[in-house]
Amino acid sequence: MITGLLLAAGASRRFGPEDKLLAEYRGMPLVLHMARALRQLTRDTIAVTSNERVADLLAPSGYRIIRIAAGQPQSESLKAGLAALGTPTRNILITLGDMPALTRKDLEWVAEGTAPACACAGSDDPIMPPVLIAPQDIAALREVTGDQGAGRLLRHRPDLRRVILPAAHLRDIDFLADLME
Repeated sequence: MITGLLLAAGASRRFGPEDKLLAEYRGMPLVLHMARALRQLTRDTIAVTSNERVADLLAPSGYRIIRIAAGQPQSESLKAGLAALGTPTRNILITLGDMPALTRKDLEWVAEGTAPACACAGSDDPIMPPVLIAPQDIAALREVTGDQGAGRLLRHRPDLRRVILPAAHLRDIDFLADLME
């Protein structure tokens, strides 16, 4: 069993004045694509957000909602989610709310691609979410700062096991035009 951590508190600076996670993509708000894929994989899920409307979308499906102030760097979102875990005893699958093409199967491959002493990333280069983190790596992740996530820690792991996913599944939404692709 794993715990799912959905980071959904980005500032959407490149997207425009609206929160991109609420933008409609293929018939529903962008954030719900990843949220549903993650909930299909595990029932133990936490979402970190700075937007009340995003929280309102995720809470009914069983996410534990952690709120942070708007405009925080990615590391603060990650730290808030990790703090909510307390002292984890199982692996944590970290995902981002703006990656709508990832499927449950993709997440399963990442979740199954590691032993407890390893970390796993979704791509070959650069390392990008989703990532699976073992409990013993949480302390190091809590030290990440700025607009950094788990990639900074994983990049230097000799035991990193990579699960290569289709590039089209790993794309994220940064600009309004990305919704049209």
